[in-house]
Amino acid sequence: MKLRKNFAMGKGKYYFTIKSVPNNITIFRKSKDAAISTFKKYQKAGKEIEWLGKWDGKKFVENSMPAGLAS
Repeated sequence: MKLRKNFAMGKGKYYFTIKSVPNNITIFRKSKDAAISTFKKYQKAGKEIEWLGKWDGKKFVENSMPAGLAS
């Protein structure tokens, strides 16, 4: 059975990706504070993660790594 990766990204939500084999996992949070908090938890757990930023409907804005987060 073929898995589909069709999901709509929500405007104004913050996204980051957990890089894993064989699939990457994309996670979102509604607020920036919640996204940063969750990002830090995965980072502390030793996961390889990438900050994507805030989705505005066409592209990621605020995609620079927030202060205090270093991969």
